[in-house]
Amino acid sequence: MSAVQVRGLRIAFGDRLVVDDVSFAVEPGECLAIVGESGAGKSLTARALLGLAPGSVSASTLVIDGMDAAGLTENGWRPLRGRRIALVSQDALAALDPLRRVGAEVAEPLHIHGMPADQARVLSLLRQVSVPEPERRARQYPHELSGGLRQRALIASAVSTAPAVLVADEATTALDATVQARVLALLRQIADAGTAVLFISHDFAAVRRVADRVVVMRDGRIVEQGTTVQVMEQPQEQYTKDLVAASRHEIADVVRTERPALLRASAVSKSFDRPAVRDASFTLGMGQTLGVVGESGSGKTTLARMIVGVTRLDAGTLDWVTPQRVQLVHQDPLGAFDPRWTIARSLGEALEAAGVPRARRRGRIAELLGEVGLAPELGARRPRELSGGQRQRAAIARALAADPQVLVLDEPVSALDPTVRERVLTLLRRVQQDHGLTMVFVSHDLGVVGAVCDDVLVMQDGAIVEQGAVADVFTDPRHPFTRELLAAR
Repeated sequence: MSAVQVRGLRIAFGDRLVVDDVSFAVEPGECLAIVGESGAGKSLTARALLGLAPGSVSASTLVIDGMDAAGLTENGWRPLRGRRIALVSQDALAALDPLRRVGAEVAEPLHIHGMPADQARVLSLLRQVSVPEPERRARQYPHELSGGLRQRALIASAVSTAPAVLVADEATTALDATVQARVLALLRQIADAGTAVLFISHDFAAVRRVADRVVVMRDGRIVEQGTTVQVMEQPQEQYTKDLVAASRHEIADVVRTERPALLRASAVSKSFDRPAVRDASFTLGMGQTLGVVGESGSGKTTLARMIVGVTRLDAGTLDWVTPQRVQLVHQDPLGAFDPRWTIARSLGEALEAAGVPRARRRGRIAELLGEVGLAPELGARRPRELSGGQRQRAAIARALAADPQVLVLDEPVSALDPTVRERVLTLLRRVQQDHGLTMVFVSHDLGVVGAVCDDVLVMQDGAIVEQGAVADVFTDPRHPFTRELLAAR
């Protein structure tokens, strides 16, 4: 019997149908992936399986672990949710209570469902998901763990009650290559042990690693489904073909030229409670795109913030050959924008800070939106009223408002689906050519770095362990850690 059976699932917001006639099944021991662009209905479909979808939900069949859930009220969902079906969400830091220790978070579902929740059980669960030093980690708070460890702790909490179904909604999106590989291996182990896993993702490389079958959604409907090999290697629908093509990157064929040095970094170091960046030395050339890669906690973002000037150096030097206007594009534009302001107002503030006269700002706002491919009327919207790709374009527009010479981008496409990501990368290439920009590109996505960057720095534990031309480093890595990163792609 299938662990999940769904037929005729529909979700509506008022008169607007956002998920329409979706049907699929997931067997015990199987991993089914649902893929598609932002707004395709992936997460809404997954949350309907837990009784958490907003709006009006209906289905001719909705069976979870043998229980008919089609007409359940909230009271009816409570004994099912967390016991027979559990959720692992994308943002583990937001999902875990910041005021509770990790051990208490792992034990919470056990307490709720009246199951034994002693310390030995908690430590066993943390070991099961390969959390090192479980005794110490159980006493820590979520912010004291790395992204990968937080995600594993969240998985430990989700599997604590041995649910028949595990829903992983973009559970590896923000993780670097090696940590992502470990979490994917863990999800695959959970499936192989007999749990039905529903894997929601826009990362096709991750889907290839973990899924047995794939469902492709577009505009709330299923447009294609089949085995992972069939869908990824021989897609039938043009939409699927476009998604698959956008997920593949080739190393850029860059003609190397001598570039005048713009920035020289010498033995740059920074510590917080521990060393974050250690003796980092490199040169940034004019018009160059420099990639920075490494695991979570390797020092990538700290180095980027020092280049921008928002984090002070403890030691070493960052010498600009000539003064430069440097702007940062954050990973999370939703968090970087004031949620109360319209996009136009945020752009206006940036123009004011750049010294643009008030009389010229309205016209310049329209120009900036046009430069990044946004319609002028979108300026009247607030950040939450834009899609992820639109917000990222708006963040780039705001950075361009100051007419920068150097753009530092911290994970600018990590949360975007393949086709939107390609559009943003194309935009960045065009903007760089139009403005003659120098770019520093921080990313955990080695495929993206290989496609857009000229040179790359590989960081491990705060130190640069390898650097050079992308083509050289990616095709003939010298350092063992670089080889590990590339193998995890």
